[in-house]
Parts: sequence; C-alpha cells; structure tokens
Amino acid sequence: MKRVFISGCYDIVHAGHLQFFEEARALGDHLTVSFASEDVLWHHKQRRSSIPDEHKKAVLEGLRMVDEVIIGTDHDTGLDFKNYFLEAKPDILAVTEDDEYGDVKKALCAQVGAKYVVLSKTPPKFKAVSTSGIVKWVKAPTESPLRVDLAGGWLDVPRYARDGAFIVNCAISPLVSLRAWDYEKQSGLGGSGAWALLNGENGIDAELKLGVGWQDPAIINETGLCVWRSGQRPVLDFKRNGDMLEGRMAIFWTGIEHDTPGYADKKRDYDKIEASSKLAREGVLNEDIFKLAEGVGLYYQAQLAEGMSELPEVKGSIAAKYCGGGHGGYALYLFGSQAARDTAVAEHDAMRAIEPYCV
Repeated sequence: MKRVFISGCYDIVHAGHLQFFEEARALGDHLTVSFASEDVLWHHKQRRSSIPDEHKKAVLEGLRMVDEVIIGTDHDTGLDFKNYFLEAKPDILAVTEDDEYGDVKKALCAQVGAKYVVLSKTPPKFKAVSTSGIVKWVKAPTESPLRVDLAGGWLDVPRYARDGAFIVNCAISPLVSLRAWDYEKQSGLGGSGAWALLNGENGIDAELKLGVGWQDPAIINETGLCVWRSGQRPVLDFKRNGDMLEGRMAIFWTGIEHDTPGYADKKRDYDKIEASSKLAREGVLNEDIFKLAEGVGLYYQAQLAEGMSELPEVKGSIAAKYCGGGHGGYALYLFGSQAARDTAVAEHDAMRAIEPYCV
C-alpha cells in the first residue's frame, strides 16, 4: 500500500482544498491529512482557528478521499506534524507548488526515505479562493454608500499631493449592494470603492495602482462628511455627521460616462483646486453651507478651465460641480434649502435627491 501525506492549516475547508486532496489521493492508496492545531496556528500566525480542532478533524474525516486525519502539535516551523511523520514513515509527502516550507519538508522526507512530490497548480474547478479571502467575504457589509467629492479632488493622488491642502467629501445614500445598484455606473460617485468594500476589501491600494487617488475608498469606509489632509495616503483631518447637508444635495446625470484614469494626467489648475479645498474645509468646520458652496463653486471653475462642459443652471442651486474628474458622470448640486432642492428634483428628470450617510 502506497501512503500519501499532506499538511496545512485547512482553517476553512473550500473547493480548492478538495481538489488538492483528490490529486494527492490519486498518487497512492491511502491519504493522511494533517492540520495545524489551534495552539500551533496561534503560535505561528497569531490567528484563532475557525472551529475547534475536534470539529475540524471530524469534517476532514468525513471527506470521501481522506483516509486518516491527524492534528499537528509540534512547534517546528512548517513541520507541526514532524514526530508523527518520523514514526509513520509515509511513502509520499505531497505539496502544492507554492508551499513555503519546501526545504524543511524535503529534508524531513530524506530522513525516512519518502518521496517529495510537488503538485502543479491545475486550473481550478471553481473560482480560486483562500481562507483569508473567505473571512473577508464573510465580514463584508451587505450594503455600502457611494460618495460625492466637494472640493480638493486630485490632491489625493500622491503625485499631486500638497502640504496644507485638503480633500472634502461626503458619503451618500441611497446605499448600493452587489445585487442592487440604483445609480448609473462609471459615474464619478466612487463606485469602485464601494465595490471593494462590498467584497471585503479596503480598496485604497487598488485605486492607487490605477494612478488615481485614495479618496473614494477612504470616505466610503469612513462615512460622514469628511475633511482629509492631502498626502500619499488618507489622514482624516476631521469628520461631521453631515447634518448640515441634510435636504441640500442632489445629483444630475449628465448622460456621459465618466473616466477618471483617462484624465489623470491632464493639465489643470492645482492652485485653484487647493484654494477650493481650504474654502470648503472652512465651510464644514463652521457648518456654513454657503462657505462650503464657495469652495464647490471654485472647484467647478477649475473643472471648466480644464475643458469640462458647462452644467445646466438649476433654479435654487447655490453651487454645482462634476463629481470626480472624469469629464462626465453625475454632477452635484447644492441648495440653500430642502424646499429648493425638492422643487429642482421635481422639475428635472435627470436629477435625484441624495442625503449624507454616516455611521
């Protein structure tokens, strides 16, 4: 009888593990699966096991391709099964090609004359997942806000960051989910940041890799009406719950998709953008919507100078600007009162009311 041995944490057993078990079992007549005990898992990874060891052992023993399950309790790095292995002397130790403990496992095999076999990563039967990915998925919220940027946009892009400047933005409702997205997409409302959050990711590094800024995932994760310091990564200057904007905001669909990465390196007036951020910050700090509107209006002037089309004039609006820098998508309109906002929404089919969102 040819005995095959494999080891791992198997903290949350998923289809990728089952595929590996099947391929390892095909190498011989008897498969032993070893998993790291709760104590070992904490010692090496400072992570609690998903379920008690006895439960995990019972789950693995119930799999049709598994003949034996042991719990690894040794504290040797990568070899929590060492004492059992030296005594049992299996014929094959199988690993995946990305196993990080290959050298010590090869040495262990040499001690008992076992064959060390590396199984290639074959195309998975299902979308590849990991234990950490499953944990992120479980922890992910079911709904997320989007956001409107009020002033200082582009100063969250590391190469355009300025000391003493700010980014002012606000998380908004209605909320979105993976199954319900009641907004136009590619619209300048930070949808990629919301999508990352709904999938259990932070999203900041992903945005930076696109060559754009961090403000979308930062405000969507933080929520509220926020002022951030311009810089390489998000640093919160201060936050309000957004009450000053309750009943005062609406967005207008321009009918054109928004493309921030495509315009990231376009020439623009960063001095004016910086000035807009300071005005908007003052407005938020003092809960003065008209001072905030000054900052929004100044930013809009920078957008027009960059080449964006003029937005429609809307009666009762005290300021307007494009959401984001992508020459399209939604535009934000601020109003001096809820009555003015609600009248504008009733009169313009492409306009909808939004509210600040804070948790």
